[in-house]
Amino acid sequence: MRARKVPAADLADVVDAEWVDPARRPYVRDGTAWVPVREGYPADADLPERETYRGRGYHLVGDIAVLHGDAPTKEELAAIVRHCRPRGVIRVKDLGGAMRIPDVEVLYGTAGEVRHREQGYTFILDPTRVMFAQGNRTEKARIAALIRPGERVADMFAGIGYFSIPAASSGARVHAMEINPIAFEYLKRNIMANHVADRVTAQVGDCRTLLAGVYDRILMGHFDARSMLADALAHARSGSVLHVHSIGDAAGAIRKQAVEAGFSAAITSRRVKKYGPHAWHMVQDVTIS
Repeated sequence: MRARKVPAADLADVVDAEWVDPARRPYVRDGTAWVPVREGYPADADLPERETYRGRGYHLVGDIAVLHGDAPTKEELAAIVRHCRPRGVIRVKDLGGAMRIPDVEVLYGTAGEVRHREQGYTFILDPTRVMFAQGNRTEKARIAALIRPGERVADMFAGIGYFSIPAASSGARVHAMEINPIAFEYLKRNIMANHVADRVTAQVGDCRTLLAGVYDRILMGHFDARSMLADALAHARSGSVLHVHSIGDAAGAIRKQAVEAGFSAAITSRRVKKYGPHAWHMVQDVTIS
């Protein structure tokens, strides 16, 4: 792999440069990032290709490898470290309650704040303190593509901005609500880092009391979203679209609640990712009439 040597602290500033090969992943070691280079551009080194990884599943948030589920074996952990050369490896054992606070074990190296780049956006976070919805990448891109400029969008569970920032970047006026004060601080920083402060109004607190006025689109990216559907429907109108996340298909229950609120609803259910044995993370696109 042809690569350029870049200080790790500058990695987020160069990943969208013209010379960077987007088909390959940079890696970081000892404070240095080796960034793959497109053909036709100069490189600092020609590094040996890494073997295809077939080990324990993980995902990278910045330069930290994040695992879920059972603790890895020593061999699995060593294979992850060899493959992606992370600053640290953590295991998220659980996400606690409405605030989605991670219960984390550091398995290797050090953890802490990162600048994570995804689909052209920058997310600043500490994955030991707040959740990052890495598995929702396709869903984030889909929502951004659905946005019409000028839409008024409510993000009821904004977190650090995974949906709010792509929506605002697509031209929406976003009301972003987050109950976890730590995640809220990162949300504010990410709004500034992605230059969408003129299109996002962020508030900390319970979204059920913060919803205000009528929205064209309501994002409900929490597995408890269905329990708050009545609150969301109180701020919808004919033509509003709700995106309701759930474990398993919740279309029938959502339709019933819409009728109870005086609406009818056209619902399309989509699978986001596998959640567990015989269980899927689903999103229901609900068009109100």
